[in-house]
Amino acid sequence: MIPEARQGTVPRHVACVMDGNGRWAAQRSQPRTSGHRAAETTVIDVIEAARTSGVQWLSLYAFSTENWRRPSQEVDFLMQLVRRVVRKHAPLLHARGIRCRFLGASDPRIPGPLARDFADLTTLTEANRGMTLTVAFDHGGRGDIVEAARSLIRAGVPADDVDEQCFAAHLPVPDTPDVDLVIRTSGEQRISNFMLWQVAYAEWIFPSVLWPDFRAPHFLECLHTYQQRSRRFGGVTPHANGEPHP
Repeated sequence: MIPEARQGTVPRHVACVMDGNGRWAAQRSQPRTSGHRAAETTVIDVIEAARTSGVQWLSLYAFSTENWRRPSQEVDFLMQLVRRVVRKHAPLLHARGIRCRFLGASDPRIPGPLARDFADLTTLTEANRGMTLTVAFDHGGRGDIVEAARSLIRAGVPADDVDEQCFAAHLPVPDTPDVDLVIRTSGEQRISNFMLWQVAYAEWIFPSVLWPDFRAPHFLECLHTYQQRSRRFGGVTPHANGEPHP
């Protein structure tokens, strides 16, 4: 049974940079692929913890545009693993009322069967009205911004008409709300080209635990830490410096 989140404001959109699979395997003198395989349990645990906590949007950074630089054997393994995980858990995700989306997934190097599985899961769950799960796969934040600029140019939008709201409307999956909380496991403190537009004002938490060891209690502790923070978005809190907030 997953413990409930402590009382306070639950972030609407949580994103996870799932880091530490390779180090988890190295600590056990195992190949990197074993770390990726062990991560499956964490993914399902975190999805369920987010859903039951009231998180409305959960985004998982599964594979970046830079990850194509990894050894071909590792990339091939990841493609096969992700396909198995998608096919295995699709019925459960659908039964939970979770809407599934994929951010990226446009590179022709993605195997055809995997691309079809992504499309099938998206179609299967598109009418669901529970939590929205976005898997960032073959994703790069800079690439998304470039694609939005290209879309604006193709649409013939005059330069003076481009503001932040207009620009955001041309991003991939434009109805995705800004990220409130980013959790990056393993203690590393980098953005890694992840949803650059959407994380502009996100709170960041960097737990030292490696992703394969990350579980629901860790996730809920991150939610609690988020609830203790004061989000000012460049402003000031009431009575800051002895003056009431206007």
